[in-house]
Amino acid sequence: MKSIPGKINTRPAGTVKKAFLAAFPKTLPIFAGFWFLGLTYGIYMNVSGFSFWYPMLMSLTIFAGSVEFVAVNLLLGAFNPLQALAMTLMINARHLFYGISMLDRYKGTGWKKPYLIFGMCDESFSINYTAEIPADVDKGWFMFFVTCLNHMYWFTGSTLGGIFGSLIHFNTEGLEFVMTAMFVVIFLEQWLKDKNHTSALLGLGLSLLFLVAFGAENFIIPAMLAILGVLTLLRKPLAKEGDSA
Repeated sequence: MKSIPGKINTRPAGTVKKAFLAAFPKTLPIFAGFWFLGLTYGIYMNVSGFSFWYPMLMSLTIFAGSVEFVAVNLLLGAFNPLQALAMTLMINARHLFYGISMLDRYKGTGWKKPYLIFGMCDESFSINYTAEIPADVDKGWFMFFVTCLNHMYWFTGSTLGGIFGSLIHFNTEGLEFVMTAMFVVIFLEQWLKDKNHTSALLGLGLSLLFLVAFGAENFIIPAMLAILGVLTLLRKPLAKEGDSA
């Protein structure tokens, strides 16, 4: 295709459609988890006295599930922006490691890169980092649709929960376990796909060690720092084992 002076070339419609069709099935497990948890969040906001506008706008602009749940108490408490900043950094510190891991994958994605950075959550990172993208599917559009679909699942679930929360009267306790179950499935799929489980076992072992040492509320950041350091030191040996497997 020849470029037209003064015009910006765009991808053919078939390329975009092919990327969407490749990405959509990968996000279906996320759809189930995000909708249930998003509904729970919207209902929680409604019960706490907030209009549906709050979960709708917060899920669209913040898009950080854990922080959004914590934000309910922050909104109900005294105004303390420093506490909100510190808590947000603590809760989402793991995204620093996600970003480092995605540096190479986000190269060449053009105007989609800012949104890919903004919309990177645990689930989108898991899919975009581990998915085997077919050779005839555009990588940038594939990751864009994974990120966008997951974002919309959370947004629509939270909005509907906020709208219909006042109409729901059954006990919703325990719905948040959907996210835990989804992460277990993602881990098992990755375990079955990889022949070498050294990195997975290291991650589990270090996480358990720091869980015992620091407790459930404080182990995530030191555990991730330790995992990053150990895997960085063992990067070459692990790469050799992967090539020989």
